[in-house]
Amino acid sequence: ISKSHLLHVDSINQVLALNLGLLVCTHLVEQVESSLAGIKEMKTACIDAGLVPVLVPLLDSTNEEMLLHAGRAMGRICYDNNDLQEQLVEAKVIPSLVRIMADYPDNEPLVRVALLALSNLADLDSAKEALSKTKVAELLVYQLRSTTHHEKVEIILEVLQTLAENDALKLQLTEAGIQEAVVEILQRLQDSSKPEDMCGLKAASDLIVSLLLGDESMQQLFADGHGIIFQSARAWLTSKHTQLQLTGALVIANFARNDINCVRMVQLGVVHQLLDLLEKHVENGDVSVQHAALSALRNLAIPVANKVQMLDEGVGKRIQMLLRSEMPPVQFKLLGTLRMLMDGQADAAQELGQEHLLLSRLVHWCDSKDHAGVCGEANRLLASLIRHSRSEKVIRAVHEAQAVKYLASMATSEHVIMQNEALIALAISSAINLGIQAFKEARLVQNIHKLLQDENTGPEVKYNAIGLLCSLLNSEVCHTVKTLKRQLLLDCRDLFIHTLKSLIHITEMSNSRMA
Repeated sequence: ISKSHLLHVDSINQVLALNLGLLVCTHLVEQVESSLAGIKEMKTACIDAGLVPVLVPLLDSTNEEMLLHAGRAMGRICYDNNDLQEQLVEAKVIPSLVRIMADYPDNEPLVRVALLALSNLADLDSAKEALSKTKVAELLVYQLRSTTHHEKVEIILEVLQTLAENDALKLQLTEAGIQEAVVEILQRLQDSSKPEDMCGLKAASDLIVSLLLGDESMQQLFADGHGIIFQSARAWLTSKHTQLQLTGALVIANFARNDINCVRMVQLGVVHQLLDLLEKHVENGDVSVQHAALSALRNLAIPVANKVQMLDEGVGKRIQMLLRSEMPPVQFKLLGTLRMLMDGQADAAQELGQEHLLLSRLVHWCDSKDHAGVCGEANRLLASLIRHSRSEKVIRAVHEAQAVKYLASMATSEHVIMQNEALIALAISSAINLGIQAFKEARLVQNIHKLLQDENTGPEVKYNAIGLLCSLLNSEVCHTVKTLKRQLLLDCRDLFIHTLKSLIHITEMSNSRMA
């Protein structure tokens, strides 16, 4: 049977009839498979002739040669064809592929065909669902541990990465011991400089992180700090290999998704390992590593018990080494980490709030026009230092840094949480006699007007805005400058009445619903 004959649909129909009549001739299937190689028109002709439904039952054959050629032919026809791939899943081809791997684990060509087929189908949700009902996890782990051939390892890791998008399969892979297999790969490849080994190292690292994205699989892998992934991650933090450092930091950050894990990891001393890693990357360091390590520190700082311990151990001071960074992703994470550490910690907020270098960098970042995230985090940290310290020294330091205007601007942010944080910080600041000029330059009264007049402003924001106005009216500045007090009273009288009516109405509605 020549390729030229097979290019005609009628000829293919004859082949199919012959194929069925001869009870599946292995030689014929091999010819079809070889004819498909590299010919796009051949694929279309085979699809139009209905060859795929004929090939599917052949995957249940016990003839290894038949399985090999049928699998290859099917793979070539269905490659990059989503509709046909969906049809294959509906035709129950997934259990057949898994059976091939189970029945012929040492037949390398046949296993390769099954792996390639899985790599083509695994993107489909229906395929993942079908695979979750098989023992594919155990079989893939076995194949991964039984080979060192980089191409086969690459194919298996690609399949595993796709399967790890499914929570049920994540858990099955964890229970099958995928963590030990992947750690073995990283240990084997970490000292190699070959491009293919570097790719394998990256793929294995990515797989570990993907496995940790599921809550159940993450917790099982953590094992109260005794799991091999966590133990290995601590070693990777001290590695000379940047990819392993990054993987170690990402592993810690993902394990730190609940308070119990966070407290345990701080007890085990992982914080200083992260800080040591950051110190290595302060000057011209890897931004991804810095970003991941700061993410881990921020997550670890969420539990109150950890904040106290981390601050006592000098984390707040050590982390300031990154203030010199000019990389926005690092700046953003650094600010978020410092803000998390300060949350509810008055002594630390008072100490940091008087740091000249920190305040000067905050003022610089509050002016950042190119990076909204950095600007927002700088504003929030500025407000946090005042809110949590409630210290006159901090307020005066912020005033001397000419940063009050940023808080006033933050009060009109599009984000409600930032509005409230700014208003509370300003109300605390107004209790200190900073002089009239600071509030004038900040256009504070105008900004409060804007909030109170806006119908979209929420009741909590209006409440805090009124609280700020009351604080201003009672402040020493207003008593000293009577014209300012008169101005505030005149300008705000109608707004007070309108806003208070709104608040009373909202309160009455809330009480009515509760009743």
